Amino acid sequence: MPLSEHEQRMLDEIENALYADDPKFASSVRKTSGPGGRRPAGLVVVLGLVGVALLVGGLALDFKPGGFPVLSLVGFLVMFAAGVLAMRSAPSKRSSGGTTGSGSRVPGAGRTSPKAADGRSYSSRMEDRFRRRFEQ
Repeated sequence: MPLSEHEQRMLDEIENALYADDPKFASSVRKTSGPGGRRPAGLVVVLGLVGVALLVGGLALDFKPGGFPVLSLVGFLVMFAAGVLAMRSAPSKRSSGGTTGSGSRVPGAGRTSPKAADGRSYSSRMEDRFRRRFEQ
């Protein structure tokens, strides 16, 4: 979904503020958020399918050196590696630095001031919302 002009302007302002506040962090975010920063999902799927095939094939075949299904163990390890690869390549809120998959920043993610436009802090606004819920 494309952004509106207002949202695009907000993103540009946030990006400029990030570059002005912490240029070192901004350059590191720019380096890791590009298309080369994520591993292809196809690799994860292929590894998972190969792992399942090895796991099931190891149980179905009569190849058990020492009475232990080694091929199934290898299949499990391949599936485990696919899971780890999927977890590491998935975008997380903590490590993405407020970016979406396309590299554009989420509005409000780069906010540097803990105060709102009315001058109150985030915690005081949350307290007010909490009180209003129970007063109604």
